[in-house]
Order: sequence, then structure tokens, then C-alpha cells
Amino acid sequence: MSNQIIRCHSAKRRFAAKHEAIAFALLLAAGICAAAECEKTCESPKTCQEPNVQPDPVDAVLKQLNDKTLALAYCEAFIEYKTIQPLYESEAIRKGTLYYAKFGEKSNLRINFQTLKQDDEKEEKYIEQYIFDGAWLTQINYQIKAVKKYQLAEPNKPVDAFDVASNKIPLIGFAKTENLKEQFDITLVDEKKDKPAAYFQLHLKVKPNSTYKDDYVSLDFWVDKELGLPTRIIAVSTEEDIYEIRLLKPKIDEKIDKKVFEFKIPRGFGEPEIIPLEKKEE
Repeated sequence: MSNQIIRCHSAKRRFAAKHEAIAFALLLAAGICAAAECEKTCESPKTCQEPNVQPDPVDAVLKQLNDKTLALAYCEAFIEYKTIQPLYESEAIRKGTLYYAKFGEKSNLRINFQTLKQDDEKEEKYIEQYIFDGAWLTQINYQIKAVKKYQLAEPNKPVDAFDVASNKIPLIGFAKTENLKEQFDITLVDEKKDKPAAYFQLHLKVKPNSTYKDDYVSLDFWVDKELGLPTRIIAVSTEEDIYEIRLLKPKIDEKIDKKVFEFKIPRGFGEPEIIPLEKKEE
């Protein structure tokens, strides 16, 4: 086997591993309708501003996100997930439905992909499901009849989907503004004056010392002005791969039945592959 072919296979394996890690983070982050952590640097927003100081427009957008996400409990939306791999001139688009709900202190996320379109081929049926219950992320792939279960927390200590996702992707509206600014140079993209946009666009450029420097070059979030929530995310990896998620026709705070998050492994599927929780060193 030639060195070129070896390098090609090696690059594909690296892409697959990195794609899976980023994909999980993005899919968890796509349920961006969860409760956010409030800014705790001052008792009141007014006390944080000095007299006659023009507020930072980036801070204003982030505060709007915090205010909106704090009170939300349910979200349902159509989802489009696109991956672009320029090295191989490859593009794939998955479509499906996303559900997010918070029941008490526990959050649930489910994404049901139904179709796949690769490059110039016709869109085809493609069933793949991701279900997160606070402790386990279950991936069910109907094409190869395989199930993977990733333990992300102890069952008696469930975590929110966004706590998990934040390890791999910054969550605007969830992370504190000052923490985001430590990791990224954040700019509010100018709108076209001749056509007012329905969205704010925040561009996050990774800083050289950022904890995300090995994964991303930049991220962009589009925030719906009316909803006050992100409905589009584009992430550019350090290997120049592009990941894009769109949330379409979101239903906000319309109650979702708990049964939506229940599932059974279909008959004829293999035994689930269990990936246990990584133990932290004492």
C-alpha cells in the first residue's frame, strides 16, 4: 500500500473520530433551549454599567440570550445537520426532528434523523437516533443495526445536556460572558443597511490559548431576534471541516410528553456497545 493511500486512510480515521466527538457536542448543543446560568457578577444589570458608558453590543445580545434561555423548559424543532469535508470534496445533510424538555432538575434531549443526502445523490431514508437522559447518550443506527451507549454522568448525579456539550463547544446563552471572552474574540457581524436582518450573527474566533484551540478555528451563531434564541450554528474545525446545524420552525414552551424520550432497542439489533464514564484521576 502506497504512502499516499496510508495517509488517506489515516486522515479518514482521524476525521471519523473527531467528527463523532464534535457531532455529539453539536447535537447536544442544538437543543439550545435549556436553562442558562445567569450572570452573577453583580446584583442587578444596572449596577454593572458605569454612567455615560456605551454598552457593548455583544454583551447586549448575550444578555438577551441569558434572559430567554433562563425561563425555557421545552423546545421542538426540525433539524438540518450538514457536514462538509473539503479535503474529500464531500458533503452530507441529515434531516430530522429535535426534542428538548426539562422535567424538574433533569433534562432530556432526543434527535430523530429521518433522511440523508450525500453529495449529488438523491435524498434517501436514513434513520438514526440520539437520546440523552441526563446520564447516558444512546445512539441507535438503523442502517447497520447498531447501538452505542455513552455514559456521560453517574445515574444518581444526572447532568444537563448543556453541561456535557460545553466540554466540546461554547454555549452562548449558557456560558458567562466573561468566560466566553477569555476563550474567544467575539464580534457582532454588521447587518446590511438596505435589508434589516431577522437575526443577530455572533462570530467567535478562537484565541491562541483557548481550551477549544485544538478543535475549532471559529464558530458562528445566528440568533433569532424575535425568539431570542440561536437557530443556526456553524463550526469550522482545525482540519477545515465544517459543521452546520439549523433549527427550523421551532416550537417554544409547548409541552412535550415524557414518552417522547422513551425508546426500545429494535429486535434484530446487536448488543449495545457500552462506553463507560471516564474516571477522573484523584
